[in-house]
Amino acid sequence: MAFVKILEEYCKSCGLCVEFCPREALSIGRHINSQGYNSAVFDTSKDCSGCGNCTTVCPDAAIELYAPKKKQIPELAEARAKNRK
Repeated sequence: MAFVKILEEYCKSCGLCVEFCPREALSIGRHINSQGYNSAVFDTSKDCSGCGNCTTVCPDAAIELYAPKKKQIPELAEARAKNRK
């Protein structure tokens, strides 16, 4: 499962990340940052897919996404290795 970290001091509460999260794992929280905005929050009880929509749409680069590496299909890994030679 992936994990989203909101950089609260950069968040301006635009809500784009909330709108584009397919798992509804983000919302606008109650905490007010030093700029006077309610920052977004990640709901750890939701299953984040690691799609990256939130990081793509955030105009303030206030979101960091930590996702595990995807498992490679053995046949695909072999094909890629052959192509590198």
